Amino acid sequence: MSAMPNKTKKDKESPKSGKVGKTGGQENAEHEGSNRKGSNSVPPPTQLLKGKQSGSQTPVKKDKRPSSSRFSLSNNRELQKLPAFKDVPPAEQEKLFIQKLRQCCVLFDFVSDPLSDLKWKEVKRAALSEMVEYITHNRNVITEPIYPEVVHMFAVNMFRTLPPSSNPTGAEFDPEEDEPTLEAAWPHLQLVYEFFLRFLESPDFQPNIAKKYIDQKFVMQLLELFDSEDPRERDFLKTTLHRIYGKFLGLRAYIRKQINNIFYRFIYETEHHNGIAELLEILGSIINGFALPLKEEHKIFLLKVLLPLHKVKSLSVYHPQLAYCVVQFLEKDSTLTEPVVMALLKYWPKTHSPKEVMFLNELEEILDVIEPSEFVKVMEPLFRQLAKCVSSPHFQVAERALYYWNNEYIMSLISDNAARILPIMFPSLYRNSKTHWNKTIHGLIYNALKLFMEMNQKLFDDCTQQFRAEKNKEKMKWKEREEAWIKIENLAKSNPQFQTYVDPSGLGSPMDMETDGPLLDDVNMLRKNVEEGATQPHEPRKERPLVRRKSELPQDVSTVRALETYRQQPCRLVLQQRSSAVCAGVSAQIWALVPGAPRASWLPSSCFSGGQYGPQTELFIRKPLLKRISTEGHLRPHATLLTVAWDKPQPLES
Repeated sequence: MSAMPNKTKKDKESPKSGKVGKTGGQENAEHEGSNRKGSNSVPPPTQLLKGKQSGSQTPVKKDKRPSSSRFSLSNNRELQKLPAFKDVPPAEQEKLFIQKLRQCCVLFDFVSDPLSDLKWKEVKRAALSEMVEYITHNRNVITEPIYPEVVHMFAVNMFRTLPPSSNPTGAEFDPEEDEPTLEAAWPHLQLVYEFFLRFLESPDFQPNIAKKYIDQKFVMQLLELFDSEDPRERDFLKTTLHRIYGKFLGLRAYIRKQINNIFYRFIYETEHHNGIAELLEILGSIINGFALPLKEEHKIFLLKVLLPLHKVKSLSVYHPQLAYCVVQFLEKDSTLTEPVVMALLKYWPKTHSPKEVMFLNELEEILDVIEPSEFVKVMEPLFRQLAKCVSSPHFQVAERALYYWNNEYIMSLISDNAARILPIMFPSLYRNSKTHWNKTIHGLIYNALKLFMEMNQKLFDDCTQQFRAEKNKEKMKWKEREEAWIKIENLAKSNPQFQTYVDPSGLGSPMDMETDGPLLDDVNMLRKNVEEGATQPHEPRKERPLVRRKSELPQDVSTVRALETYRQQPCRLVLQQRSSAVCAGVSAQIWALVPGAPRASWLPSSCFSGGQYGPQTELFIRKPLLKRISTEGHLRPHATLLTVAWDKPQPLES
């Protein structure tokens, strides 16, 4: 991953006063004033997922989905080719226009029999194409009788029942791998969308007349189409809804409300909707035109709708558009920064590393526009999370977090508050500078440490000493525990029967403490390491040959049979009289070979309290289990309460 481009607060301070003066306090959805930044003036576009060429008829993949959208086919599908507009007098063009619009209300079958009615399909396609050209290049052709005919023709062709989704849903959907299901009737649908857009964008279009036909019911049916799997259709729908929002002021609140309802169902009920990215892209443009100060309903929309969208599994499908909307709100009202950042930290992923990288990307965009006064409110919880990211074993997460130190504006914020930030970050940075498995991370950490050192040398030295003191406290605490075990051992030795039951080979000196980080050198050595690490280039990692996972290997009957009969070499534990406290937690997973018992059996936990199997019970544990148990701290290799010896393989009955 390459370093993110440095961005500073600089040009981010767009003149917010210029956004206030809207007519009547209305939000302008198409506001594109010169005070907008070049890179953030429009929402990030939604990708068309491997769409085919828009002009050609798409072959139907019947094996993928048995049917396209459920159209009500017309009974009489034999169309008569009407004359062209240029071939009739201007006085008759309006009548011909209405005839062509009604002719285009005939629906054809593109699924069960794609080759049927080819002649009449071509007549409809030609009529649609001619009408697109007609309203694009002619003026005063959209008269009042045309409005109901256009809206009716659009509704008949577009408003239909969408089929069930044939692609995986949620996090399983991969836009790079899963092919979108394309609409079989697209050759006609595309032209209908193009015609309706030209109709809305025409200089002759009069919203006062059209509002009688483009009403709330029309908008609701239009929004339902956003769940279409065809990305080409969603792209046309996005533009169409945006034009309606801009021209019909009375429908704006209703459109926002219905989009909210779609998001609520998506977040809390279905977690599946194909058009979330497109709806967010529309909202990004709408938010851009909000008047200041922000209304309370807009703030509630941010906190109750946009921020919970971060917790959905399929976040990757729409995250760029979502991040754009959030940043637009913060540029409008900086006081929203604290609740936004705290919500991001609340929804921060714990086991999904790619999603964590997305959160880090969005967080940097927020920090690019944050006010210094707002940064102070969130910096401590924010950098505690960044410290966890730096310590992440997933190198992309650690790498993305460390790229924050390449951002000049973020570094200026850190420099102003170093006394509170460096003590939070130093332990993670220093510990991982020695222990992280990825060499690239070492270089980035050394760079961050060097910047901290140059920022405030005395504070850096104080953090080093504090880190050393905390490690010494951990050593002392561990030493106290070891001394307690030694006392227990001495008490055991004072028992007269001690020599009878103790295996001398099991006695050993206490283990050295394993620290969770490197032993501290003095400050001078640390400074030297940081300077060398920040300047010395790292050698590229040697490529290792790819190894296929076992689960992907082909099944072999003989191999499976051999694995089933295989028995691993057991480990024998000689359980002493006082080992109940040590092994009780794992007794359910330990084989016991009881003297005098007919066969090997599971050792119940009750035997440890009552000693019913005697003081010299032998336990057989499989090696992997012993390793796991010992790492959990149940078996202490240095204690005198048990001894370990490796036996030859012996069959254990199940």
